[in-house]
Amino acid sequence: MAMSYKVRFWEIRERPDRRKGFEVRWTVGGREKSESYLTKGLAESRRAKQRTTWYALASEYIEQRWDLTPGNTRRTLADALATIAPAFVEPGTAPRDPRVLRRALYLWAFNKKAWATDPPKEWQVALDWLQRHSLPVSELEEPDVLRRGLDALCRKVDGAAAAAKTVKRKKAAANEVFGAAVERGYFTQNPLNGLRWTAPEVAEEVDPDCVPNPAQVARLLAAVRALPGRGPHLYAFFGCMYYAGMRPAEVIHLQRSPCRLPPNGWGLLNLKGGVVTAGKEWTDNGAVHEIHSLKRRAAKATRAVPIPPVLVSVLRDHMRQFGVAPDGRLFRNAAGKYIDASAYGITWGRAREAVLTLDEHALELAKRPHDLRHAGISFWLASGVDPAECARRAGQSIQVLFRYYAKFLAEARDHANRLIETSMRRWEEPTGDSEGG
Repeated sequence: MAMSYKVRFWEIRERPDRRKGFEVRWTVGGREKSESYLTKGLAESRRAKQRTTWYALASEYIEQRWDLTPGNTRRTLADALATIAPAFVEPGTAPRDPRVLRRALYLWAFNKKAWATDPPKEWQVALDWLQRHSLPVSELEEPDVLRRGLDALCRKVDGAAAAAKTVKRKKAAANEVFGAAVERGYFTQNPLNGLRWTAPEVAEEVDPDCVPNPAQVARLLAAVRALPGRGPHLYAFFGCMYYAGMRPAEVIHLQRSPCRLPPNGWGLLNLKGGVVTAGKEWTDNGAVHEIHSLKRRAAKATRAVPIPPVLVSVLRDHMRQFGVAPDGRLFRNAAGKYIDASAYGITWGRAREAVLTLDEHALELAKRPHDLRHAGISFWLASGVDPAECARRAGQSIQVLFRYYAKFLAEARDHANRLIETSMRRWEEPTGDSEGG
């Protein structure tokens, strides 16, 4: 027999013999629940909030967070809430067109910037349906309801499985909404805490089969430089990812002023932030890109990364050949604007096709430009750089470094142990000299 999620509220009961003398009572699926309060006003407030729907709660959260949130985060929140909201509806109901509802939620209902104009009629019909059938917040304490919502995060709108990292990101966003609801008095505690639900496994370790070794990196970078068009300009771009362990967003933002590039020897890059593609629908000024602080760092934090002579030379040659943008950026597109991920991704794909063997393709070696950063960090570890220093250069916590590069750390440790054993054997072996005779 299907469970009934209908909620019935009773009148507030006054109990003058109790310290908290005002009790709110309701039933969910035939089971009685209650909470007591010091004053009738608090009890009335709680009773009213129990009638708030998930759709209204999520919209309230977007309005509350919008002005304090960067565009890229706004987009992530909207995507997560647009995925889970259609699952928190009355059992037995379904939208006429799930795709229309998803677009209406993502592009209008959970996008405060879009509220200045009315949604298209088709979207309004879908949103009206959701407003009628969205579950009250009080029902979101039911484990079966919560699991239904989290299961929805695991599927795309066409029913296909979503990537594990996408599910993790969307669940984190939904958890934020529940946390804010606790603060505002909708729940006494986050109902997701302690829920028995298994998320798809996220492969957080870097796969060594995807990470090129120094010889392969040299071939790939040479292939980039040999490509016609934007290839020579992006040669130094990819070099920064490998030799300095930089993220693409950090390379896009790199300017001349924080670069110390002496004529000889090692140099230094004092990184200050990155450029993220948010989309004009999500930024206050309508710009496609946003400048962010360094990942998980304070707004004005910097990160100093020592760079080897080879990268110093590459960057000096790059600036002699191409100059810099008016704002000092080293890398830009033909119009002088930010380089797009699709542009450098296409260039990388062509270089990869040009030089990798069939066996290397089978291993998916260096399939993404980001694998250059992994290659650079793993090279530091293999070279004996202290893991804490590797983490600092890479802009990661030491915990994340150990988790992502566990296999490389193990290889580095084994290599060091072999060197010690070899050294000890040589020390203990006889030299051939003999006493006497």
